Amino acid sequence: MPLLAAESLSHHTPDHRLLFEDLTLAFGAERTGLVGRNGVGKSTLLGLLLGEVPPQSGRILRRGRIGLLPQAVRIVPGMTAADALGIAPALARLDRLLAGEGGEEDLAAADWTVEERAAAALPRMGLPADLDLRRPLGTLSGGEATRLVLAGLLVDPPDMLVLDEPTNNLDADGRA
Repeated sequence: MPLLAAESLSHHTPDHRLLFEDLTLAFGAERTGLVGRNGVGKSTLLGLLLGEVPPQSGRILRRGRIGLLPQAVRIVPGMTAADALGIAPALARLDRLLAGEGGEEDLAAADWTVEERAAAALPRMGLPADLDLRRPLGTLSGGEATRLVLAGLLVDPPDMLVLDEPTNNLDADGRA
């Protein structure tokens, strides 16, 4: 059974240019690459498959959790390494509990191993395991920030990982 599939999918651009018509495809756990010229609809297809763009016709089927590394990592002022890893809320919950300020909801939802999993994921992306998780994201290079987001996808691995032009913002270390 595929993790991600499209049935009879058709899509036009806002200026009514046909991108694809009656497209049916399925993706399982294998590695798959989608290659094409700029402007042919690769990112639009990805947006449709991930539910970010509603289909004009046809249907999309998704099974399990899908993780996405976008083309560009969005850095918002005040964002930290923990935010990029997607673990800031879990760390804040642990901080509240350790300070004796957490409630039953915090206790029930606490992820006690999140820091260990982050420390294990960081070196897989060429980043130090002891990276300060409160470090402002703006102090990292674009390639480091992209590798940090990718490491975040490994902290709680999805069933499927989608990389949208991953080498666009990866530095030489990240491409290795």
